[in-house]
Amino acid sequence: MTLMLTTTDVAMLVERMGIAKTLDVLSQYIQNDFIRWESFEKTPRLASHSQVGVIELMPTTDADHYSFKFVNGHPSNPAQGLPTVMAFGALAEVSTGTPLLLSELTLTTALRTAATSIMAARVLARPGARTMALIGNGAQSEFQALAFHHLLGIDTLFIHDVDPEASHKLMANLACCRGLDIRLADSTRAAVADADIITTVTADKTNALILTPEMIRPGVHINAVGGDCPGKTELHADILSRATTFVEFEPQSRIEGEIQQMPADYDVVPLWEVVAGKRPGRQSDTEITVFDSVGFALEDFSALHFLWDQARAFGIGRPMELVPEGNPKDLLGTMRRLSAGLSDGAVMGAGTTEQVLAEPDHAHSI
Repeated sequence: MTLMLTTTDVAMLVERMGIAKTLDVLSQYIQNDFIRWESFEKTPRLASHSQVGVIELMPTTDADHYSFKFVNGHPSNPAQGLPTVMAFGALAEVSTGTPLLLSELTLTTALRTAATSIMAARVLARPGARTMALIGNGAQSEFQALAFHHLLGIDTLFIHDVDPEASHKLMANLACCRGLDIRLADSTRAAVADADIITTVTADKTNALILTPEMIRPGVHINAVGGDCPGKTELHADILSRATTFVEFEPQSRIEGEIQQMPADYDVVPLWEVVAGKRPGRQSDTEITVFDSVGFALEDFSALHFLWDQARAFGIGRPMELVPEGNPKDLLGTMRRLSAGLSDGAVMGAGTTEQVLAEPDHAHSI
């Protein structure tokens, strides 16, 4: 049986664990997998682009487990009552190919993106950072805010969005978050003026200039989350020229990230090497650091493992007969049994597959 997790199941899981612990434990899963980065088979995601969005498949595997995520990005979806990003995925056993878990990943993607941001900020932001600007206040914004508040100690949040309703939604959702002072800014420039960390998580599918060089003070860490496909960026290229840029999987980031606008020889640092202690992260209080976050399949692998472990521990989810049970060499017989609601013994008692097929009055439609 395959374990199935719906959006309700994942919401219940987060409720049981608490949002802070969920993000913390999930970030540890991701960090542990980044440390063993070389154990994974890696490839840029397969993307199918249209004029209105993108649909992607994100696979990866180690020696024991295989995972994939199906995910879209359609910025105009909210006007139709649909999320900009929707996703589901699976975790399977490499030794047999058996699907272990089938899960929603829309909520989980927001959680794992925030958890990955925290993993990066722990090694890239200035020690003692307490203020963050959050540019783009849509579906993923609260997860970023909660992660940085609970796990990095951010106590002041400056927010801005071109849609005022999005900012008011964020403020309402986080009104009960004790110790977090949320301040609404009337422009991006005003929001970032006193920020130790800047998180950009905008949705428009365009080469935008959300941040320009004169906005960026020495020592700032930029968590660039919104740019995640060809033709979609948030930072002026001159910011990258002044910064040290850290990436997930470089071949994918060159296509989809902020660095798509830079020359092919623009130097980047693989984040996994920093997390694994092979290279330094931030090296001075005045250094400008950029995490060019596009989202990589390994993070979803970690998230699916997290869900698999925690759901079983809490008894959440339900078994799903995704693979038929019965004689593995008699799929037609198994199919007839399943359609009739009979046991293996009942089908065997009725005769072999050949005998069943030979009976013209047998009441099977398949």
